[in-house]
Amino acid sequence: MDVILAAVGDAFTWQALLAIVIGTWAGIIIGGLPGLGSVVGLTIFLPFTFGMDVITSMALLIGVYCGSVYGGSITAILINTPGTPQSAATVFDGYPMTQQGRVDEALGWATFASFFGGVLSCVLLIFCAPQLAKFAVNFGSIEVFALVCLAMLCIVGISRGSLLKGLVCGMMGFFFSMVGSDPITGADRFTFGTYALSSGLDLIPVVVGAFALSEVFVRFSARDEEATTIPEARLRFPSLREIGRRLVELLRGSFIGSFVGALPGTGAAAAAFISYAAAQKLSPRRANLGKGEPDGIIASESSNNAVTGSAFIPTLALGIPGDVVTAMMMGAMVIHGITPGVRLMADQAQTVYTLFVVLIIVNVAMLILSKPSIGLFRYLFKLPLGFVMGGIVMFSFIGAVSVRGNPLDLVVAALTGILAYVLRRGGYPLAPLVIGMVLGPALESSLRRGLLISRGDFLSFFTHSGIATTLFVLIGLFLIWTIVGGVIEWRAKVIRTRREASSAQPASEQGIMHDHH
Repeated sequence: MDVILAAVGDAFTWQALLAIVIGTWAGIIIGGLPGLGSVVGLTIFLPFTFGMDVITSMALLIGVYCGSVYGGSITAILINTPGTPQSAATVFDGYPMTQQGRVDEALGWATFASFFGGVLSCVLLIFCAPQLAKFAVNFGSIEVFALVCLAMLCIVGISRGSLLKGLVCGMMGFFFSMVGSDPITGADRFTFGTYALSSGLDLIPVVVGAFALSEVFVRFSARDEEATTIPEARLRFPSLREIGRRLVELLRGSFIGSFVGALPGTGAAAAAFISYAAAQKLSPRRANLGKGEPDGIIASESSNNAVTGSAFIPTLALGIPGDVVTAMMMGAMVIHGITPGVRLMADQAQTVYTLFVVLIIVNVAMLILSKPSIGLFRYLFKLPLGFVMGGIVMFSFIGAVSVRGNPLDLVVAALTGILAYVLRRGGYPLAPLVIGMVLGPALESSLRRGLLISRGDFLSFFTHSGIATTLFVLIGLFLIWTIVGGVIEWRAKVIRTRREASSAQPASEQGIMHDHH
């Protein structure tokens, strides 16, 4: 208890609080600009931390990290353009709500769900970090493969009404993820003799092209003025009654994000899609998902922000960074004298608990700073449409090339934008393309490693461990649920059509009899 009180005292110094405010607000703005994101934000602010003490420097970086994950949802809701890949799933219901004139409700749910998921993740981190770290170690390649397969079912739900088109886009995204070096052998694949492609296609240029640039093309090609207007950004927090109605969805998304974040090599984007897939099966309002349902925003935002806390579990307890962002955070810790690993809790317990308290303060700061941040975007979007769209294109290209410094990423973003525009005109959903791109590398690498472990025996995957068996059983149940639901929906549609036809027939016969008289 003394350690926790001392940690609270360290976190509430004026230097740490100022760093939290600056980092969080900067993170929200950076996250909201298409193409920029957590990695770019941390890269910008990391040099400024070299002259700071450990707690102040980590407070600044954690603020940028958490703020950028939330910030991506603002433009995802307002202009159908996720500022970061972590917010790609927020587009599915956020933008339809904006089109229905419910932008204030959408932004309110996104902000509150982000805060709720982040705080709950911090609480779990404080009390359950050692236990979760031990459980996460049980997830080998086969277990991760089963988990990713479960998330892939999200494509089926999103593609309702046109499953074939959804599967085509999903396979296209999976193919994009395979370009570059083989994860096991290191051999080049689908590079067509081009050295620049050997490093593969980065996720950010593909997401930027698929959502930001295609949206620009769509808006400029729209004939009517209504289709080219940008809504005024407003924010209305949900009432306690509304929160009570959707508390189960908030808890589910937060727990999924906390769990997925504790697994090395997953990340917030994967957590958002896994949570959205769960909502498609378990939400009482699942029939409205994809049409402007707050449950979709809650599933995405509560889970991707819950990852911000739980991602520190493998980083701090095991010394294993979960993704690029936590790898950069881990590097910053080492620079400032914190050595992540199994001895960290024993050797530097006060510092670790201070970081936990900082995480909670950052989420509170994010909630407070959401209104002025959205107000800034409201001012930006009052500019003429040409300026706004031109700015989106500029930041999209800056964001696409800034992560790796590879000029090819500019070409990838532009070509993906043109392809996505053509797909949208043809009625193809873009979400499965991004899902395939996000989950493809984890699916392939875990499958290949699992086959090496089982010596090529795929059937042994199903009985490899209790965790793997449970996940595969869930996949089977979800598939059966989807098929049965589809059959029931088809039968109801047939019965409804027959009733309409039978009711129309007597009416037509009466008309004929009347004409004879």
